[in-house]
Amino acid sequence: MIKRKKKLFEIIPDEIRISADHRELEVVQIEIDSRRVKAQTLFVAIKGHQVDGHIFIAKAIEAGATVIVYDNDVDVQEQEDIVYIPVSNTSKYAGLIAHKFYDNPSYETQLIGVTGTNGKTSVVTLLYQAMTELGYKVGLISTVHNRIGDEVIDATHTTPDAINLNKLLADMVESGCDYVFMEVSSHAIDQQRISGLKFRVAAFTNISHDHLDYHDTFKEYIWTKKKFFDYLDKEATAISNIDDKRGEVMLQNTSATVKTLALRSAADYKAKIITDSIEGLHMIVDRQEVYFQLSGRFNAYNLLTVYAILKESGLPSDEILPVLSHLKGAEGRFEKIIHPITKTCAIVDYAHTPDALDNVLQTIKQTKSDAQKIITVVGCGGDRDKAKRPKMAQIAALLSSKVVLTSDNPRSEDPEMILDDMEEGLKDKKADHVLRIADRKQAIRTAIALANDRDIILVAGKGHEKYQEIKGEKFPFDDKEIIKAFMLK
Repeated sequence: MIKRKKKLFEIIPDEIRISADHRELEVVQIEIDSRRVKAQTLFVAIKGHQVDGHIFIAKAIEAGATVIVYDNDVDVQEQEDIVYIPVSNTSKYAGLIAHKFYDNPSYETQLIGVTGTNGKTSVVTLLYQAMTELGYKVGLISTVHNRIGDEVIDATHTTPDAINLNKLLADMVESGCDYVFMEVSSHAIDQQRISGLKFRVAAFTNISHDHLDYHDTFKEYIWTKKKFFDYLDKEATAISNIDDKRGEVMLQNTSATVKTLALRSAADYKAKIITDSIEGLHMIVDRQEVYFQLSGRFNAYNLLTVYAILKESGLPSDEILPVLSHLKGAEGRFEKIIHPITKTCAIVDYAHTPDALDNVLQTIKQTKSDAQKIITVVGCGGDRDKAKRPKMAQIAALLSSKVVLTSDNPRSEDPEMILDDMEEGLKDKKADHVLRIADRKQAIRTAIALANDRDIILVAGKGHEKYQEIKGEKFPFDDKEIIKAFMLK
């Protein structure tokens, strides 16, 4: 990692005036977290969703900050020998300043962003796997983890904060990454964490109800996603799934070159499903017949999105499709565990929205035989959008032979209260096939005990996660390991 030292005039955007006396001041670090401040730090005070960073300015100065960037509508008590820079929006300028401090890393690699409610992780992971297999060095920024080539770096957010994001990109450039594939969350767009970055390709997967604990309305959530495409410059390419009814909305007013994809509509990139089974997909993609190991209509869209991105990145079809045909996808996304004798199949999936759960269950329902039962284990996270809880239970009950409602990550909430909310979706409906077991380990064990040979057990909601969050603590918990312990013993 290169130790950086920059003069103030090198990292402050041109539209912000700084006095001649301060232009040569040296900065060795940029922070938005006062706990990480040291000598010669530029501290950006951000009004966060839960905490206002302006209240930590004094603490940052005490720790060694010499430059304070703050919102110009906040009254700040100035101290001697400290440089104060008022700006119109500190969230925006945190990204702009960090990008310059880290030598504009998005200009030095092919940065590709993927946004949407479902499919982001699968798409960027498939892109990472495909390009790695084709011999490129690749960076990955995802919900599951971040990667610089083969090196794995834990991810704490879908998209890191502006400072850490630029630092991570700089590390990827320094290590020689040709491409970086990045999930772009609605939180990151709204909080302007991507400010200053240059995306070469941006893709939209789909949109459905999610994150309404953060966004006030579904309409606001949609328009936040659209801002990503409004942000692109004319040198970028915007790719959108226009089978989603908001797909064309995303492309309105963008300066980027527009490309569309679809299974049902006329589009620049077309695909058709010939057969879809638990074993995989048989498709025609861009007039070429291909077999894939991934199952489900949602994965058909994911694969088509990956194909379109790679084509727009300059790769030929005859390189892309053979590689995609044998990829297995992201951890915890329709991941199968099959008993070698009984052929009972457990599927672990991150589905934690009504739309994602419906997609996964519809896929299983369409590919199973009449004799196979679907047994679904599902919960909902605490301190998150409550509106989706009854919908999740309703979808699981409608599309499953048996359902076990259970705990997900209850966080600060009582799991039993979350289950009460879920059961609201079952009122006035016959739900004799629905059980309620708050202990997730016991819920999974019960589902396995209920299964006969060749039945399919869906364990939904946590996917790749290796923990359960209860009352502010994270406890080790891995759905896959629990399944293996009870099903394969």
